[in-house]
Amino acid sequence: MSRVCQITGKSVMSGNNVSHSHKKTRRKWYPNLLNKKFYLEQENRWITLKISANGLRLINKIGLENALSRAVKNGHLSKY
Repeated sequence: MSRVCQITGKSVMSGNNVSHSHKKTRRKWYPNLLNKKFYLEQENRWITLKISANGLRLINKIGLENALSRAVKNGHLSKY
């Protein structure tokens, strides 16, 4: 799972660079990914996730356990 957020499922997007003369060349937009360690109090252990900045905001908003259960339900994360 390279360059995919494990919480939100954001991945690489592709499109075109458009020059002044409207010549188009292919390019990619990469998500803003971070390798971050989190402490699970329920299981008394640390986990490492590759998450986007938006996923980090989601964890701050709804909590780690809720975000992990939502990611497993949506199929972005198989096991943590």
